[in-house]
Amino acid sequence: MAELLARETAQMYASWFRALADPSRVQLVELLARENRPMPVGEIVTAMGLAQSTVSQHLKILAEARFVLAEPVGNARHYRINTRCIDCFPSAADVVMGKPAPTTNGGCA
Repeated sequence: MAELLARETAQMYASWFRALADPSRVQLVELLARENRPMPVGEIVTAMGLAQSTVSQHLKILAEARFVLAEPVGNARHYRINTRCIDCFPSAADVVMGKPAPTTNGGCA
């Protein structure tokens, strides 16, 4: 019988999939990945065409999953993509679909 994916790893992957379970969050991750720079919430709101409160809620969920990182800038926060997490996500999707796990997680936690 094949060995199951470690529970801790499965929990981490599940949190990633939950964080991306909304189309707006997928768009937000793509925006930050494409821009590849810290962005203020106001600029993200303008690009997304959503209410500031909605964008903030999405950013909170993505930050909890570590897809985005918040950087304080004065009284504001700028958000950027967490490239370490994004680099690991394709491997997580592959593993869940039955492909062999990578030998290391590359510091994805």
